[in-house]
Amino acid sequence: MWLKVAAFGALGASLVLILDLGILLTAAVVFAVYLVTGGWRFARVVVKTLPRDVRALTGLIKVNLKVKQHTRAKTTIAKLFQEQVKKHPQKPCFMFEDQTWTFQQVDEYTNKVANFFHESGYRKGDVISLFMENRPEFFCFWLGLSKIGAVAALINFNLRQDPLAHCINVSESKALIFGGEMSEAVKDILPKLPATMRLFCSGRMVSNDLMPTHLDQLVSRASSYPPPPTEQSFRDRLFYVYTSGTTGLPKAAVVTHTRFFYMSFGITTMYGIRSSDIIYDTLPLYHTAGGVLGVGQVVHRGATVVIRRKFSASQFWTDCVKYNCTVGQYIGEICRYLLAQPFRPEEQQHRVRLMFGNGVKPQIWRQFQERFGVSVIGEFYGATEGNCNIGIAPFLYPVTLIKVDQRTGEPVRDKNGVCVQAQPGEIGELAGKIVKGNPVREFDGYVNKGATEKKILRDVFKKGDQAFMTGDMLLMDDLGYMYFHDRTGDTFRWRGENVSTSEVEAVVSNQVGLRDAVVYGVEVPGSEGRAGMAAIVDENQSLDLAGLTAALQRSLPPYARPVFIRLMKAVDTTGTFKLKKTDLRAEAFDPSKVRKDRLFYFSAKKGCYEPITPAVYADICSGTIRI
Repeated sequence: MWLKVAAFGALGASLVLILDLGILLTAAVVFAVYLVTGGWRFARVVVKTLPRDVRALTGLIKVNLKVKQHTRAKTTIAKLFQEQVKKHPQKPCFMFEDQTWTFQQVDEYTNKVANFFHESGYRKGDVISLFMENRPEFFCFWLGLSKIGAVAALINFNLRQDPLAHCINVSESKALIFGGEMSEAVKDILPKLPATMRLFCSGRMVSNDLMPTHLDQLVSRASSYPPPPTEQSFRDRLFYVYTSGTTGLPKAAVVTHTRFFYMSFGITTMYGIRSSDIIYDTLPLYHTAGGVLGVGQVVHRGATVVIRRKFSASQFWTDCVKYNCTVGQYIGEICRYLLAQPFRPEEQQHRVRLMFGNGVKPQIWRQFQERFGVSVIGEFYGATEGNCNIGIAPFLYPVTLIKVDQRTGEPVRDKNGVCVQAQPGEIGELAGKIVKGNPVREFDGYVNKGATEKKILRDVFKKGDQAFMTGDMLLMDDLGYMYFHDRTGDTFRWRGENVSTSEVEAVVSNQVGLRDAVVYGVEVPGSEGRAGMAAIVDENQSLDLAGLTAALQRSLPPYARPVFIRLMKAVDTTGTFKLKKTDLRAEAFDPSKVRKDRLFYFSAKKGCYEPITPAVYADICSGTIRI
């Protein structure tokens, strides 16, 4: 399904050009001539997009001015937070379960974190991995580390075994802070971590097989005064957020103080977040959506953020009433989950006026608003490491859709070697022009320089330029609205997460004795994104599905586990021995198209894979069987 996202319109491009050149009179003449020569279609677009584009242009100007101001002043996110502490020290900053943390308490705790780690020998540039479930301490740890210039690597708490070890090691972390609830996962990867890595635990451990330094008492005894000053700038690294990109294992994307600021401040500006707002944040704090756009509002507006350990559809509106929330966050699946819930009185008793996020389907947008009484849905598109987060500040940088050869995945170029832009109604890959020296147009990339280079395309808008390629295929209509279509490469999105097919293939292949295994995403009617499907060679029908299920549950987070299994006699390969996926994607899990192979789906109720018959297939497509 395509997802509507706010984007730049025709007037937006014109306004940017006019402002850059400063020749309003010439522009007016050109505009008049254009109308006379038949440009009425352009005029219609201008009229329809005028309010949207003026509002976005205002936001652009505000963000740019703020970024320049903070760059000159060598501001940091910690300093911006302290401004809110001075304004209202006793105001609730975070609410979590039955706890309330005031702004002053958060500031003092982050000072304690900073002082403890400074006294432990950590300095500017040192990387420390952070691996725990959602709670206020998560924010406090990375903010406290930032006060001494240390960089936190925010680890997905769903990861286990090799992917978990990879994320810690690729960041070159010197230490690991983990929540006690993660002790079993940490124990499993200890042999894969450097012997010099120090372990720090916060909270009660569920395993007694580890000997970490217990942080809670040590931090509580540390000084709450500001730590020793560290020379920092607005362009310095703040933390790492992991993204799968389009190939391979997760990559550590660099989030600078600047990037954190303009991503979260864009939400503040575009959607009018107020100091009096109470924001319900159920999204993972290791992700940009929850950990930057959500908690970032305590930094910019001094708003209160309600943190939930994990999302619960049945408790969503109950919590919103309990905490008196006025703003909520979502990803597309959250909206669908909420609509699937039975009626409960709280869904009409809440005060939520705004929900912002990305991925809500056009088919349920109106239904969601009407049922739950949320007056504003703030939909946007963004990429953690990218420079084209449209919807937040559309004119912040030039963006376009590049035509891509569907067979090769390579960009289509004209006779001059410059990329061909997709026209309205055509699908293309979103690209954002890189402008060196402009912090909101630069591409900060990944910790791994090689991975960064792979995301840069040259000769895009003109010869000699560079652009960040998002890996997302979108379509733009004639009003400038964009619709998400698909991911490129070996990644698909499911349950709001990007899933690396190569990572899943490695787990499947190891479990089935290194037989050929292909993993890909398939569309499921009524569901957002693509569900994982694994096609496995099983010549003798000897595959142990129960063993495979156990391995997948042990090694992969829930969203990465294949929903469908196809057992085949053989898998086609290319001349370079790459496994073909195009035909497999098209056939998906439809038994009328897959006549020779056995098909299975994962039954959440039974906890195992069940055969797909024509009747089962119909029930999945109709939503009778929920995937």
